[in-house]
Amino acid sequence: MTRETRDRVWDAVPLRSTEQAGEGHPLDLDHLDPATEAQVVARLLSRDFDAWSEAASRVGHCAKPIRLHGSSQTVDAATGEVLSSFSSADSPLGVLHVRCGNRRAADCPSCSRVYAADTFHLIRAGVVGGKGVPDQVRENPLVFATLTAPSFGPVHGTRNGRRCRPYRAKDDADRCVHGRSTVCHATHVEGDPLLGQPLCGDCYDYPSHIVWQWWAPELWRRFTMTLRRTLARMLGIGANRLAQIATVQFAKVAEYQLRGLVHFHALVRVDGKPSDDGDAQAAAPAGITAALLSAAIETAAVSVWFDAPPLFGGDPARRLRFGAQVDARPVRDAHRTDDPEQQLEAEQVAGYLAKYATKSAADSTDTASPHLHQLRATIAQTVDRQQVEAAATDQPLAEHPYALLGKWAHMLGFRGHFSSKSRRYSVTLGRLRRARVRFQRRLAAAKVEGRTLEARDLEDLLEDEDTETTLVVGHWTYAGSGWDTDGDAELAKAAAARAREYAQERAAQTRQKSN
Repeated sequence: MTRETRDRVWDAVPLRSTEQAGEGHPLDLDHLDPATEAQVVARLLSRDFDAWSEAASRVGHCAKPIRLHGSSQTVDAATGEVLSSFSSADSPLGVLHVRCGNRRAADCPSCSRVYAADTFHLIRAGVVGGKGVPDQVRENPLVFATLTAPSFGPVHGTRNGRRCRPYRAKDDADRCVHGRSTVCHATHVEGDPLLGQPLCGDCYDYPSHIVWQWWAPELWRRFTMTLRRTLARMLGIGANRLAQIATVQFAKVAEYQLRGLVHFHALVRVDGKPSDDGDAQAAAPAGITAALLSAAIETAAVSVWFDAPPLFGGDPARRLRFGAQVDARPVRDAHRTDDPEQQLEAEQVAGYLAKYATKSAADSTDTASPHLHQLRATIAQTVDRQQVEAAATDQPLAEHPYALLGKWAHMLGFRGHFSSKSRRYSVTLGRLRRARVRFQRRLAAAKVEGRTLEARDLEDLLEDEDTETTLVVGHWTYAGSGWDTDGDAELAKAAAARAREYAQERAAQTRQKSN
């Protein structure tokens, strides 16, 4: 963005939700092309900028908000009295904007930030209590586990800063059938485009890569069942007996590796027998320790397997397993891998998992890499062959176990949830979101009444769910998605990014003061 344009931008009215916008705190708009830059300037200097700014701030500067027309009424559930009403015509731009809710940071930085915060609180509550989870969970055995994918061919890696593989005298003769070296003696740094690329693309087993990725959710499901059986066997009791005295709870996220395969990070906790209402997380039995749980996780991860059906006629069946690298460490007794001097803190693990819950294949891998291009090409070729076979045999393609493989090509074949948990691990995302809605209502009412909302007034936000005395009845129609121009979208993204930076600065200042 030119200096002249920047001056025109910052002469305009600052965005409402970014108190720091202005001199010394510019929005990052230098990457815009001339056409989008002109749209940004036009918006900032337009007569309805105030209305647009208010609408954008109401949705937290969502990158692609949903536009709705209609109205709603808040009704007393007991008497039927209409307490208040709202119409989209009353909105700043004459249409109601609501968040898109996208969890992916690449698609919407603002909504993904909210999703990450919700996920953090969900995971944290299962570690230290709160949000309806008893503090007792602090004392229960807790393990941070990582389950990786197997190898489908050697790839370039950092190897903790070392060379891909140490040089050996016989390595000069180590070449594959295609004449390429099977070892790499280079030292790769972060950001090296070779990272994650196969040493020989012709030797790499792309079909097996896709099959494993497709069935990774099934492997995880079988792992959770095998873990319970393994833990019972280590305790010398039957699986049915274990269910009577303890439960295994977890929260897990999936992360893409550079080679395009997911691996799973999970917090696994053992609770005692649930109470009669089935909600409370009781103390774990005395015989179950974090060390025992860690050993059970490692044993279960190695033993679990799944026989995947072939991709098409003539394709071999495959027995799928997790990779040999399984890491299971007790959270409160272990140390961080990046800083061995520091103890592994539960809240650090919660933040780590929440961060990966907002990422996608495009965020974690280079979508332009030849390796990932070949993965997508293999998926496309597989789908074409399945369609040809289905047409030749008059078999409905919808019944094929890989019928939806093409739909998940953008995720490199992974079709599972990026973030999931067991039922009693902690609070749900739904309850957290409904509590946020109640907070917004209380905040709006406090502003109308001219009073300050006290922190103690918020303690019962989660508990209010079963005691709501009002109903919101609405009639809405879909009017479209996104802002009017690309410039509006870029302006919203930049404002959301600046708000995130400001929040990080505030958090850093708070930590500095506390230290």
